[in-house]
Amino acid sequence: MQSSLPSLPIDDVLAEICAGLRDHARLVLAAPPGAGKTTRVPLALAGLLGEAPIIEGKIIMLEPRRIAARMAAQQMANFLGEKLGQSVGLTTRVDRKVSAATRVEVITDGLFTRRILSDPELAGVGAVIFDEFHERRLNSDLGLTLAMEAQGALRDDLRILIMSATLDTEKVSSVLGAPVVESQGRQYPVESKYLGRSQDRIEDRMAAAVRKALREEEGSILAFLPGAREIQRTAEQLETVPDNVRVAPLFGALSPAEQDAAVSPAPEGMRKIVLATDIAESALTIEG
Repeated sequence: MQSSLPSLPIDDVLAEICAGLRDHARLVLAAPPGAGKTTRVPLALAGLLGEAPIIEGKIIMLEPRRIAARMAAQQMANFLGEKLGQSVGLTTRVDRKVSAATRVEVITDGLFTRRILSDPELAGVGAVIFDEFHERRLNSDLGLTLAMEAQGALRDDLRILIMSATLDTEKVSSVLGAPVVESQGRQYPVESKYLGRSQDRIEDRMAAAVRKALREEEGSILAFLPGAREIQRTAEQLETVPDNVRVAPLFGALSPAEQDAAVSPAPEGMRKIVLATDIAESALTIEG
């Protein structure tokens, strides 16, 4: 199975991660966006990549946002050639796909807090992974506190993994008493171009910047906007782009099909403009 998967930077430290959780109750993983930690690490720990499982019992992975949870779960299921709800499951406020065969369950952090309050022992769970921990939400902080309490009082066999794209690893490691594993991930050159100040509305300014990038650069474009309203207004401004350019909004209230279209690679011969909220800064990797 592992040989058929695309190579990702996180692969270089998977053995170190597995050894770390075999020998320690807690571990901190720092890996930049695009390294593949969200979709590769749970599968490796569960033994779903062809190796022996490191974790006995179910692995629960917390995601701070519903869209990120669904995308991560679906991509892992796709890697395995399975339907969502088999080896990989999903639980959010609006969707639940799990079965007796589920080894990795992706869950939003608020629902995890409810679950551990109703079942402090986390029966049947071998590990809890806190993904995108740098977002530091109340639910994830509370969930970590409760998981550590369960580990100390009820479940000394429970494993806890903290994963983050940007994290003060030394401080977190000290607080948790946990070793650190770091993945360098992919590094790409970044060039900054300042377009100057303007009193225009942000959707007007963004549409102009996107058109400029279409003229002067190649490939697809990822543009960040504050919210759904600004995204929709910018999309309206870009209705006259060339026929080989597709505008794809990306925010939480869209349908699963619309979200999938935004994160999927552009068709051959096409360019894509993704208009996204900050969900795409670190919680999602958009191909292309």
